[in-house]
Formats: sequence, structure tokens, C-alpha cells
Amino acid sequence: MAERLLQAHKVSDLCIGKPALRWLPPQSTVADAIADLEAGGGGGGDAAVAVWDGSEGSDVAGRVCMADALLFLCADAAHLASPAAALQATLSDLLAAGALQPVRRIDPDASVLEAVEAFLGGAHTLAVPIRERWRAAADRGKLCWLTVEDVVRFLLSSVGVFSATASRSVTELGAVRPAALAVAAGDSALSTVPLLRAALASHASVAVVAGTGTGFPARRLVGEISPSALCSGGVASVAAIAALSAGQLVSFLDWGGAPPAATLHAVRSRLRRRNLLGMLDLLYGGTTDASSSSSSSSSASSSSSSSSDEDEDIVDANGRKLIIASPHRHGSSFLGRRRAEEATVCHRGSSLVAVMVQAMVHRATHVWVVEEQELVGVVGLLDVLRVLRRHLVAGSGCGMHPDLD
Repeated sequence: MAERLLQAHKVSDLCIGKPALRWLPPQSTVADAIADLEAGGGGGGDAAVAVWDGSEGSDVAGRVCMADALLFLCADAAHLASPAAALQATLSDLLAAGALQPVRRIDPDASVLEAVEAFLGGAHTLAVPIRERWRAAADRGKLCWLTVEDVVRFLLSSVGVFSATASRSVTELGAVRPAALAVAAGDSALSTVPLLRAALASHASVAVVAGTGTGFPARRLVGEISPSALCSGGVASVAAIAALSAGQLVSFLDWGGAPPAATLHAVRSRLRRRNLLGMLDLLYGGTTDASSSSSSSSSASSSSSSSSDEDEDIVDANGRKLIIASPHRHGSSFLGRRRAEEATVCHRGSSLVAVMVQAMVHRATHVWVVEEQELVGVVGLLDVLRVLRRHLVAGSGCGMHPDLD
């Protein structure tokens, strides 16, 4: 019955009402992509532009979201030293640098089961031609995005068909994976950049953990750095990544792009001391103009700061001061923004359907698995699809299921 459901419904059923995707040609710049995303309200983690020539029937070269662009700006020392120059790199350069989210074109008449198999086969996002008759003529022939979240939301709406499997625990179903994308709270935020790129590619986030000695878990979950949080922080997130620790970045991002002046001053001071003067324009709203960047940087370098690293404060959204510690300090005084329970979490005994509901309610692509505050694993939306696909392969109307890889 479940397989019939997925074969009977077409991909186009999941695309009803979806807007045509925004696209830019490969020779467009990173600055063009950021401006386009911002103009389209692209602060959300699900907003993206296609790297495409716009020709009907042609392949989409890639998908670029705000987080891709931001991570590109702090990908190496040259970009950190001159973000204005990095902003003028082309989208082809960005994709070649590793910000590649594989896009697969799929026919709107394909079954939902084919979409599931495409995602499990490595596609990050699907591009679907728009063919609804009610659409404006200008939209017909264009494409729209279909995401893993769209498919899981559809499955959740028909969860009764999978109830024998969905009611089982995520541990019993083998859906819990090791939380490999994790960083210590006291580590440099720059160390999270390769992890965040991997998180983007795998519909995940980076866990921020801390072990504070005897009586505490070795990997206590204190927060996460998600691609969607980076998007909401805007280009100022790049400056924060260059200046802060991972734990401090979690608190900075909680402001959603509007941190208080004291916090901006603390980040600015660290950027000056690290001679990352080109980052100052990004901190205060961003600019794509190199001469403006140079002028701002010269002005910043002429000002002085008498405070030390230990004197400056980052203030979280709850009003608590978060000390900017050196990379070698691992105290918890700066971990004020997210307690473990504020991240989307479940337990080993949580049912698959409960995890699906949590993910959809919180618009998350994953749910962390914790026991007594210790991070023990993660369940992602792709894991949900794998479990349910195996359910179909086994023909498990009675709830039987094979072991997962």
C-alpha cells in the first residue's frame, strides 16, 4: 500500500504553488548572488539561486544559497584578507571551490518514489519543470525546487500508511548516525568552515559541544551552527566567523543579523588585531565596492583599542555577557545562547514519526540524539527516507524491516 502511494503520486503534486526558482548565469559574481538572495528575502536557509543559463531543457549547474556565498568569503586566507575581491569571483569559481550542491532535473510526471531514490542516490535538490495550466504563461517552462523537506512533509501527511515502521524507535530502525560534524565550543569558528560545507551538502548542521570536567558528559551539546542561522545573520556572519570561537559564534548568530553595538565593537576590535580590516565592511552591513572597503579599512586601522581579548564582551540575546576568550580557554562562561534543550533533540527511544514531526515543526533538516545532555548521534531527513525506502523494499505492511547499512 505504501509503495502504491509513492508510485501513484507525481512529483508535480508536491510542487503545487511553488514559485519559479531564481537563477543567475555562471559568469555572475558572488556579490550578484548575495544581492539577488537579499532582494528575494533570501535570508532563509531554504532560499537559493540556480546557476543556470535559463535555456529550457538545459541542466542546472548548481544551487547556491546564502550560506554557500558566506562560507566562500572565509574559505581561505586570501578571501579573509580581501573579501571585496572574493565578492567579485564568479559563481563558476564558487562551485569549483567546493560549494557544490548536486542538482538533478526530474520530470514532473515522475513518481514520488523516483524522487526519493534520486535524493538517496546523491541529489541534493531536484529541479522540476513547471507545467501547471493555471500558471501564468511567463512561469511555464521555468523550474522550481523540490527539496528533501518537501518529500518528508508529504510522507508525514500520509504517515498512517507507514505506521508499522514509523512507530518504532529510531535506534531500533538503525536510523541514528554518529554526530561526526561537531566542534568544541572553545575552538576557532574558522575551524567550522569545512564542517559547515559538509553540513550544507548533507542537509545537516554542526554541533557545538563542551566537556567541562568531572560529572559532565564528554560531549555535552551546547548548541549548533546551522546553515540557516548563517543565512539569517547575513554577511556580518563572515566577520563573526573570522573573529570568534565556535561557542561565541552560536551566541552571535542568535541575534539574526542585528547584534547590539557592544557586540559589534568587540568583534571589530578582534578583526583589527588580526589585521582583517577588509572584514569590517561586512560586519557593518557589507559592501561590494573595493574602494569603499579600502576607505573603511583605513579608517578602522587609524583607530585604537586599549582593551585586551579578555576584556571584551559579546552579549547574547538574553542579555548575558559572553567573554571573548582566547582559543586555549575552554570555560563555559561564553556559552550563553543555546542550552542543549534549545536545539532540536530527541532520544534513542524516540519514534521515527516523533522525529519527523520535530523536524517539520522546527524546519530542521536533522534532529540531534542526546542522552542526559550528551550528544550520542543524529537523525537526518535522508535517514528518514532510507528507513522508509527499506520499509518498501521489505514489503513490510506488517512492520518487518531489514537491517540498514
